[in-house]
Amino acid sequence: MSGRLVVIGLGPGNASQVTPEASQAVASATFFYGYKPYLDRLDLKPGQTAVASDNREEISRAGAALEKAASGAHVAVVSGGDPGVFAMAAAVCEAIEAGPVEWRSIELEVVPGVTAMLAVAARIGAPLGHDFCAISLSDNLKPWDLIERRLKAAAEAGFVIALYNPISKARPWQLGKAFELLRGVLPATTPVVFGRAAGRPDEKIAIAKLGQADPAQADMATCVMIGSPETRIIERDGQGPLVYTPRFSAVGQR
Repeated sequence: MSGRLVVIGLGPGNASQVTPEASQAVASATFFYGYKPYLDRLDLKPGQTAVASDNREEISRAGAALEKAASGAHVAVVSGGDPGVFAMAAAVCEAIEAGPVEWRSIELEVVPGVTAMLAVAARIGAPLGHDFCAISLSDNLKPWDLIERRLKAAAEAGFVIALYNPISKARPWQLGKAFELLRGVLPATTPVVFGRAAGRPDEKIAIAKLGQADPAQADMATCVMIGSPETRIIERDGQGPLVYTPRFSAVGQR
């Protein structure tokens, strides 16, 4: 008999940002598959087992979890943030499509979580108040020239852009290239938000203008947001500035 597999989003790292639905899903599962730092967030009870794997082993992790669920177990695959945003829900679906036919009969549930761009936006104001998009700067699964085309198209269309996976030791140059490309499309005064570890004790939120934005301010724990030409900064006495994008758009209006 096939078991059950639930893909759980644990949010950006603050325990208070884990949804009640996610907590209930964790409490009811028996086997947990995930990247070790995410598994370490769980307070597992006797009888619950964690199976850790490296961050780049998404498909093999998904396959192992599905194989366990196919044996009749109640299995959870955990992700940081939301599992459907550059995370494990897609990997599980890919594994089901390519795997044995019996995997398609496994009961599957995806439990959403607070993704990084939402946590960062809440800390700084409302930069996602109008149309926006999310783009991963990692070229592990897509070519860099496609990333550049998408960045340019999004900027020209007036989207606020949330950048995931902006920089790493293996890819130290890509955020700088992205800024360089966007400076050719957007005003130098466009607000840029560097949101690192939003909601966690090591949180760091910084604001810059695109013309002076320094890619060294980001690491893999950072979500970088580039505003649209309409995104604004409100300076406040005695408090941090607010960054927001108005709900209405003046572009094209007469």
